[in-house]
Amino acid sequence: MKKIFTLALVAMVALSASAAKKKGAEKNANKPVFTTIKENPITSIKDQNRSGTCWNYSTLSFFEAEVLKATGKTYNFDESFVENKTYMDRAIQVVRYHGDCQFAQGGSSEDVLATMKTHGIIPEGIMPFAGSLYGDSLNNFNEFFSLLEPYVAAVAKSDSKKLSTQWKVGFQGILDAYLGKCPEKFTFEGKEYTPKSFMASLGINLDDYVSITSYTHHPFYTTFAVEVQDNWRFPQSYNVPMDEMMRIIDNAIDNGYTVAWGGDVSEPGFTRDGLAYAIDNKAAVSLTGSDMAKWLRLEPAKKANVIDSLGCTVPEIVATQQLRQERFDNWELTDDHGMLIYGVAKDQKGKEYYMVKNSWGETGKYKGIWYMTKTYIAANTMDFLINKNAIPADIRKKLGI
Repeated sequence: MKKIFTLALVAMVALSASAAKKKGAEKNANKPVFTTIKENPITSIKDQNRSGTCWNYSTLSFFEAEVLKATGKTYNFDESFVENKTYMDRAIQVVRYHGDCQFAQGGSSEDVLATMKTHGIIPEGIMPFAGSLYGDSLNNFNEFFSLLEPYVAAVAKSDSKKLSTQWKVGFQGILDAYLGKCPEKFTFEGKEYTPKSFMASLGINLDDYVSITSYTHHPFYTTFAVEVQDNWRFPQSYNVPMDEMMRIIDNAIDNGYTVAWGGDVSEPGFTRDGLAYAIDNKAAVSLTGSDMAKWLRLEPAKKANVIDSLGCTVPEIVATQQLRQERFDNWELTDDHGMLIYGVAKDQKGKEYYMVKNSWGETGKYKGIWYMTKTYIAANTMDFLINKNAIPADIRKKLGI
């Protein structure tokens, strides 16, 4: 009897475990399972922490990948060097415009490229590590920018008939106090460099890099400065149709290149767990048994839960050139974030995603990597920096590069 009871108990436990397993499987049935199609080498995940410097982290990651592809050497470039040089350049512009333009933490890939061309670059470890000068282990620009912003505003809006050059000395002092002083010379791996000579040693040509965008308010196959505030240097982007924009990204990945992407991550389909879908709200409502009004009123966290439950079955919009333009013109498509596209994967349904390196540390389900559908990228790209050699030959011919 005892043996029979024990066997019965074991059977009940097994059945219970099997039921729980089945329930769990049903619950997670829509969780995407990824198969990598193409993955290009990248450097380690970084963390911008409490700073609006995604433009810097993503673009330096891009150049690190470019050097890795060209030479096989792995470098980590110093973000603080670029920030120190960039914020001075931006402050000078704001003062020249008497404050009639924006001084802010944000920027674009052009800021990194301009810094490397003008000032060079240094490897990580030469300047103090991010946050260390003010007792933090990572960037925290709250106090830093609470000093910079009013300083620049006071100079730019001054009623002085003539400015002295001392405002730059004071401003540089704040930059150096929080970011560290940029070295004129340094020793790396037993050799002495200047930032410019180190840049020259990296084996890449800074004239090879171009910006790509896709809008209809300017003619295709011409260049223009995308009209967003953080494009304060007015960098020129080549304007191509949306399908060609996507071909450029795919061709780059296929040929071992990465893409310094800038675009909109404020959409509900961009989750904090490492996924991004261009959600078709109307179709999503029908799948969840809700109504549109209720769906739109949901708090972001609850909406994220719905998206998570739908997983790889989330219905997506059809990205079109017209939709991109309408969303840009009505401020829906915004310039929120910079990331690095470096690969392609597909889920169990066959849907393709770009593998994208973020700069929020090893967060989310994929430890700092985001899987963003190709539809999401098509719909939400503002512009991106790319090696011109990664562009398909027929498109390069149309652009004259």
